[in-house]
Amino acid sequence: MAAAVTAATGAVLSGCSSSEPTEIQLPPVTSPLHSELVAGVSGAGTMPHLEALQRIADNNGGNRATPGPGYDASVDYVAGVLRDAGFDVTTPTFTMRRRGQEFTVRNVIAQTRTGSPDHVVMAGAHLDSVPEGPGINDNATGVASLLEIGTRMGGSPPITNAVRFGFWGAEEIDLNGSTAYVEALTPAERDAIALYINIDMAASPNAGYFVNGGAAGRGSRSGPPGSATVGRVLMEELTAKGVAAELVRFDRGSDHVPFVEANIPTGGVYAGDGETKTPEQAAAWGGQPGVVFDVCYHQACDRVDTINRTALDDFTDAMAGTIIRFATSREVLTR
Repeated sequence: MAAAVTAATGAVLSGCSSSEPTEIQLPPVTSPLHSELVAGVSGAGTMPHLEALQRIADNNGGNRATPGPGYDASVDYVAGVLRDAGFDVTTPTFTMRRRGQEFTVRNVIAQTRTGSPDHVVMAGAHLDSVPEGPGINDNATGVASLLEIGTRMGGSPPITNAVRFGFWGAEEIDLNGSTAYVEALTPAERDAIALYINIDMAASPNAGYFVNGGAAGRGSRSGPPGSATVGRVLMEELTAKGVAAELVRFDRGSDHVPFVEANIPTGGVYAGDGETKTPEQAAAWGGQPGVVFDVCYHQACDRVDTINRTALDDFTDAMAGTIIRFATSREVLTR
């Protein structure tokens, strides 16, 4: 998560378009692919990807920050994994300025070869770290979760609606990558994205279970119309894991922001950053009350050996179940 913007937690996200989408309906759990995918993915399955991203950081000055060689190697790794899994993969570029210099940076976009491209179920995670550390919880865990889901699902699954994964550069620098991607969409391309699901920090050591999408609040704190449905499905999928997640308002701290501002139905999950776990949250989820969710947030100790593997398994299953429920639905994605 981007520390520069998390201080604005609860701020209203502005800039939504005047075109209101139709409220999407809750998709039932009816597809055999749902049970197959949720049973197939696991936190253990993410570990080879986490270890690869850790090695990339270790071999490139201890980080995967944008811009930098660690980030570039991370792009190549993710693109290669998804090409090998049969996805159509592109690495569109955007331009950003850093300390007076201009840099060209790549995102990674991967889409199934099956499913309607007019109704796209999109999920994303930021691929960069801060310069101070390798960024394994923040956010190699989100990246690895989506890679596990993508490789288990394959590039040509029997789905109704296309699935698209986005891996964003420069999230830690004002959400540059995801913002550039959304701003470059034509109106037709934007309207083809039925919904977006963000995953950022999925394995905080003192983990919480937070869901964005439809929390009470004015305007875009709840997300555009349809966001409540996305949030509800994420909550249901976590409930199936035995977890009572907490529904929270959107803040300005991660890559959901440009999608919310583009009026795309949006949801998301995260396990907590530098805020302190309350006694009530510890009673619900375990862990230590009065201690921050991630003691290694934006530090060099944010490494593979500090993550919470139980939370990572729970969030990976919930993301898989949510993605496939919308991808196999024939009724809910008209906007």
